[in-house]
Amino acid sequence: MEKTVLVEISARHLHVSEEHLEILFGKGYELTKIKDLSQPGQYACKEQLTIVGPSMRAIEGVRVLGPERKRSQVEISRTDTFVLKVSPPVRPSGDIKGSERMVIVGPKGSVYLNEGVIIANRHIHLTPQYAQQHDIKDGDWVDVVCHGKEKTTKFYDVQIRVRDDFNVEMHIDTDDANAVGIGNGARVTLVK
Repeated sequence: MEKTVLVEISARHLHVSEEHLEILFGKGYELTKIKDLSQPGQYACKEQLTIVGPSMRAIEGVRVLGPERKRSQVEISRTDTFVLKVSPPVRPSGDIKGSERMVIVGPKGSVYLNEGVIIANRHIHLTPQYAQQHDIKDGDWVDVVCHGKEKTTKFYDVQIRVRDDFNVEMHIDTDDANAVGIGNGARVTLVK
């Protein structure tokens, strides 16, 4: 049985803590959901912020994703690093210890992150049923073949995440998607 999964492309975005949300938007502020994302409980918000790198270069209109997190985090692409003049590590979402710094600017205030900027690693969300059926475990690393419109590409060392509440799909950033020429809804093949 062929191991295929759906692709979802993740553009630059922010996850904010409740404390930072109030600094950026004001006391008692709550995020405004505009649409659900593909993973249960995750959603895109109306709120957008500006991120500023140490060189004072900025990117405006960076979407906030909900719900709030314990710690604020900025996820950007390698292309964004050239604009912002930063060198964040490639890591799983949430793994921000010792990562790059950034200023987040909102309508009511600014937050200086001493760490919290990463390039999210390529990863695949799987249900336990899918993982068991294909002999894959949480924390495994697989290779993935992407058949783009004009380019076939193989991504190496893609992290597997398995959880009951996941939908089966691979998350890549805009740089990876553009390199292969694929969009949301493409299907890729896992090679273990």
